[in-house]
Amino acid sequence: MKPVAISCGEPAGIGPEIAARAWEKLRGEIPLLWLGDPRHLPEALPWQTVSGASEAADLSGTALPVLARDFGPPAVPGRPDPAHAQGVIDAIRDGVDLVRSGDCSALCTAPIHKAALIDGANFAYPGHTEYLAALAGVDEVVMMLACDALRVVPATIHIPLSQVPERLTPELLEATIRITRDALIRDFGIEAPRIAIAGLNPHAGEDGKMGHEEIAMIAPLMARLGDEGFDLRGPMSADTMFHAGARAGYDAAICMYHDQALIPIKTIDFSGGVNVTLGLPFIRTSPDHGTAFGIAGQGLADPSSMIAAIRMAADMAQARGAR
Repeated sequence: MKPVAISCGEPAGIGPEIAARAWEKLRGEIPLLWLGDPRHLPEALPWQTVSGASEAADLSGTALPVLARDFGPPAVPGRPDPAHAQGVIDAIRDGVDLVRSGDCSALCTAPIHKAALIDGANFAYPGHTEYLAALAGVDEVVMMLACDALRVVPATIHIPLSQVPERLTPELLEATIRITRDALIRDFGIEAPRIAIAGLNPHAGEDGKMGHEEIAMIAPLMARLGDEGFDLRGPMSADTMFHAGARAGYDAAICMYHDQALIPIKTIDFSGGVNVTLGLPFIRTSPDHGTAFGIAGQGLADPSSMIAAIRMAADMAQARGAR
């Protein structure tokens, strides 16, 4: 079994400690390879440097395998240091290289602090996802948030709500649906995915009385894709599509904006949600939370989302036949 690569993320955040606790939980289940400066790991953690991914599988049961990098200054919990920025960026890049070369099965990224990356290395990307897309040479990627009970995909992400109707074009929604369907087949092993499509407006527009996007754009696109064999349900009213009975009727839900997708999944499983980037030529997952500077280094961080992200990455790799 090939290891899952874990990029260190922001050294002053909770990334190193949740990686350590994930290894403690998963060491007999999934081999791991951590990329970063081992001085930033918890002191009591057993770790061992390796020269390459091939050494990780045999070692991972007794110590966390580390592909060591020297980041320069030590890390101070809660105080990001721009001097670490290039090391953080390089760990992500090296993780991508390991997965694309076939040496690792998937990449799980710990949270980064974009301000420190900009200040320390002129990081030119809004976040992880855009940087990974650039490394992969792809133009269109999709963010999925997933847990055992629900998978959601926002068609538009980090933009003001007032801009959503303008940015929500037929081309964007079609690309989102196609990438999601392909990923459900390839990465989640679902042969005939059922995809729910949320409406943009309250009550999915209520026959045009509360908005026309469903009639003018969403429904015609669904009909056209349905003619191609897509199993699409909707447009659905977002306020009634996330209870347990409704969720049983689809494999993933595509929502029109950020909060429409993230509120239900964070309500259902706040600690166990996983961020998955769809549309890349490699597998990338991440815990669905940030650096949590306020609790870093205090032993308070919940590793549940990191554990779920690693398990999901390994399951996706198995579905792709990467191990």
